[in-house]
Amino acid sequence: MSQQRTAAFFDLDRTLIAGSSAFVFARAARDAGYIRIQDFLPDVVRALKFQFFGSSDESSHSVRDRILSRVGGMNQADLVGLNELVLPELLGLIRPEARALLDQHHAAGRETWIVSASPIELVEPLAIALGMTGGIGTKGEVDNGVYTGRLDGPFCYGEGKAEAITALATERGIDLTNSWSYSDSMSDLPMMEIVGNAVAVNPDAELATLSRSRGWPVVIFAQRSKMLIRRSSTITAAVVAMLLTYSLGLRQGRKR
Repeated sequence: MSQQRTAAFFDLDRTLIAGSSAFVFARAARDAGYIRIQDFLPDVVRALKFQFFGSSDESSHSVRDRILSRVGGMNQADLVGLNELVLPELLGLIRPEARALLDQHHAAGRETWIVSASPIELVEPLAIALGMTGGIGTKGEVDNGVYTGRLDGPFCYGEGKAEAITALATERGIDLTNSWSYSDSMSDLPMMEIVGNAVAVNPDAELATLSRSRGWPVVIFAQRSKMLIRRSSTITAAVVAMLLTYSLGLRQGRKR
């Protein structure tokens, strides 16, 4: 009798990478001319809040709705084409400790998966670039190669992540009781509870408290990763200042 498969499931933002993949995606869309610079300012502010405080149900659903509204009417091929800009930057944000964990799980013969609310068009190529088994992400509805602005299936967030992992486990014969989940956020509690080994990575306050009460390991990544976040935050703050100046200039120009 063959041994059942096991897997390690990784949240993306603030777990595998330092920061927000949605922000990197939005910036690439801005550079490609798909969104206006004044529409990009909210993404900068949200990215700063996310780096310091993490996500919430409200902010994550806001990101979902904003992305869906912006890609509505856009060709899927154009969105996939953004990966030429997005993937190199995301690979540069992969935490060194996360790479070490991936290597450990690969050595143990486990499948490795990214599970993220980010678009599947971004998540799957990133997983492949990292040598992982695959990625689970949010799917936008496509009609004749064009996004409709609606979801194609559940939002891959909260309970949606747990549902997607459970479906994948059934399809691939993965033993969840001997599998692993990694996340920084309390919003990922559903995906952490369905596996036998949950690990909190640089957790928010609520997840840290819960992890201690349940005896889950809490991993605080090393100074190198924290310095990366601080440098990224400094750069992002400079972008905020630049865009605010630009926005104020536009408003003053209109008043004249």
